[in-house]
Amino acid sequence: MKVENIDFILTDIEGTTTSISFVYEVLFPYFRENISKLKTMIHLDEVAEAFQQTAEVVEQEEGRVVTDHDEIIAMLLKWSLEDRKIKPLKTVQGFLWRTGYESGEILGHVYSDVPVALEKWKKEGVQMGVFSSGSIAAQKLIFGFSEQGDLTPFFSAYFDINTGGKRDAETYEIIAKNISVSNEHILFLSDIVEELVAADEAGFQTIQLVREGNTANWKSHVSDFSEIQIEK
Repeated sequence: MKVENIDFILTDIEGTTTSISFVYEVLFPYFRENISKLKTMIHLDEVAEAFQQTAEVVEQEEGRVVTDHDEIIAMLLKWSLEDRKIKPLKTVQGFLWRTGYESGEILGHVYSDVPVALEKWKKEGVQMGVFSSGSIAAQKLIFGFSEQGDLTPFFSAYFDINTGGKRDAETYEIIAKNISVSNEHILFLSDIVEELVAADEAGFQTIQLVREGNTANWKSHVSDFSEIQIEK
């Protein structure tokens, strides 16, 4: 598929560069099996802040005060099982995954067509970035400790839910301003049609990735990155 006038490619991760099964069969189980370790890490600012944010969300949503660390961990575990897209959960997930990647217990899954395309696009002078619901720290871990080697040098920008919702057109407007590229010169890649709709409304060019388990339900779609031909 030929795409013209592209200066920047923004890609999703789960279901786009990376198998959904990797997230659900490797990352999530690792987090749940190791979540109790957070009690020994509460002295770290990142973990302490996430615990505080968890308590604040519980108070807002349920009207009760939670201070016990075991209760906070139980709530984070509950949110994990519900796959909540919520900041303190994403923070502690990324924190624990980092220990797994750095120890070699985890290697990030990336489809084999992805690094080939990233290298090609970089040589063609296209900038690239990542937009995922997972934290920026988690994004860098998947690509930095991937089965395909360290892919982080290909990306100049990372965005997560702190920027805004992935199904909100306004978020893509914010991203375009952040990277200083005109909306129409940005290509967004995702497997989720609602995200593509939002990016399309913001004036981005869009392509759906139809990996295993997914069905084509967007106007432009490919089965892998090798089918995307960029013409500046």
